[in-house]
Amino acid sequence: MSDYQKYQKQYVSLMNKYPTIQDLKKRALRKIPKVSSEYLETGTDDETTLKNNIRDLSKIRFRPEFLKGELDVQLDTTLFGHTFSAPFGIAPVGLTGLMWPGIEKMLATAANDMGIPYCLSTVATETPENIGPLISPTVGWFQLYVPPDMPTTLDILKRARGAGFKQLVITVDIPQPSRRQRTRRAGLKMPPKINAQLIWDGITHPHWLKDTLINGLPRLRTVENYNTFKMNVEAFKTKQRGSNLSWEYAQKIKDAWDGPVLLKGIMTSEDALKAIDAGFDGIVVSNHGGRQFDGAPSSIYVLPEIASAVNGQIPIVFDGGIRTGLDIIRAIALGADFTLLGRAFIYSVSALQQLGPYHAYNILFEEMENNMRQLGIETVQQVKQLQAIIENDNSYT
Repeated sequence: MSDYQKYQKQYVSLMNKYPTIQDLKKRALRKIPKVSSEYLETGTDDETTLKNNIRDLSKIRFRPEFLKGELDVQLDTTLFGHTFSAPFGIAPVGLTGLMWPGIEKMLATAANDMGIPYCLSTVATETPENIGPLISPTVGWFQLYVPPDMPTTLDILKRARGAGFKQLVITVDIPQPSRRQRTRRAGLKMPPKINAQLIWDGITHPHWLKDTLINGLPRLRTVENYNTFKMNVEAFKTKQRGSNLSWEYAQKIKDAWDGPVLLKGIMTSEDALKAIDAGFDGIVVSNHGGRQFDGAPSSIYVLPEIASAVNGQIPIVFDGGIRTGLDIIRAIALGADFTLLGRAFIYSVSALQQLGPYHAYNILFEEMENNMRQLGIETVQQVKQLQAIIENDNSYT
């Protein structure tokens, strides 16, 4: 019996017990060690941007329309010539195996079954060679943290493309590693060191320990064998191209990839228009989940301006603060064509292991469907036409 079939048999009981992503979060944070939860939950500095990502989404309101008769709500969405079952996918998250061992395979398998994208990070704890065979090319996205030299970059791209990944997401918003004070206090080392703290974490989180013993301690398996890096996440972040990344270098990466290429971390209309001029296939409006720069506005705050400038020339993917299906509707109404969620799906696996991604998908899908019926609309295209009202602001967007 497949994991999807197992989930279908438990669907009703799981939906009654964990009807929201927040419910999965509560269970997840009880099941994983503190070093894992601090890495997952942290922002940087005072974490204002992280909090504002969620807060500003919650401010967006709509006027429902009634007397529409029977509604046939459809969430399927076309992006880069492929139709996905819903307008959301799984965002790239680094060190995923630190949260739950084997998580990348669970996410990839479920994404393939559900018909939504899964974006594997360069600094995930699994390689593209091991994840690519689990997903179709259209579902498989690969996120690139840009190495400091072109030969290493080209080799990673060759490996990802050879493994079957079709879409490339270049993360551009890391001019320098952020400080992430909570992660430092938690004592994160990569790869983890066997010490008293890790032993205690294992004893107090036995399910996590069991799966860790089966899968091995988390490692940066994609980059660990390159001389440029030293199997150390801080060394990787310090040595990656960072502030030296330029439009010219990004263009060389695009030219080396056979498939759609998106730039992730766009926060201004000027950069969005430059991306169009440079021939990129899409952008991801994102402030890195509030994990890089605490003085940035929320992702949703800048989205309408960017969407207005882009004016449909390339797809806009939105990332930042989404926790519900209503949040997805809010992002699409303000200009996004598609959305990505990272923490929500990590919570789901940490809470329910291989059944988790299916449950997170169904929570978000049902929340979207229900709220679209409340609004009197049937399609994602009609979501784009909604008039949004910003709470405590009389102006419309």
